[in-house]
Amino acid sequence: MTDRFETAAQILKDHQYDSAKLIPILQKVQDAFNYLPEDIMRFIANELEISPAKVFGVATFFAHFAITPKGKHILRVCNGTACHVKGSAVVINAVREKLKLKEGQDTTEDGMFTLECVSCLGACGLAPVMVVDEVVHGQITPQQAVELIDNVIKAEAEHGN
Repeated sequence: MTDRFETAAQILKDHQYDSAKLIPILQKVQDAFNYLPEDIMRFIANELEISPAKVFGVATFFAHFAITPKGKHILRVCNGTACHVKGSAVVINAVREKLKLKEGQDTTEDGMFTLECVSCLGACGLAPVMVVDEVVHGQITPQQAVELIDNVIKAEAEHGN
């Protein structure tokens, strides 16, 4: 077994191979791989003795789960009503331009960043809001969003990652 499957097997063991714990299992797998790889989902289905369709159904039903690889750094920009009114679309465009993301592309070619436009981050009073790796930044301007990305790039370069 490869390391990937050993990781998944340990997660299954930690959850007592209980198919009723499919969602927490998938959450742990996503934490380990930063998304839900198709081969790992098939492995989980086999080990839990449930259909792959059930695993894929759960993985695609909940917005929290990603079935495509995500970047090392996740950028979430709220585009809910309050944020939209306060200019989140301009922030989103600035981030997309900075990261050179093409139409329909959410993750940079180098796998460093993923941009997620979300419906609400629950911080309407700080609109527009951008979250960088779980750190909330309120009343963000397009220039500040680009600066935050530059700071992450600089930190990555300094740490040799």
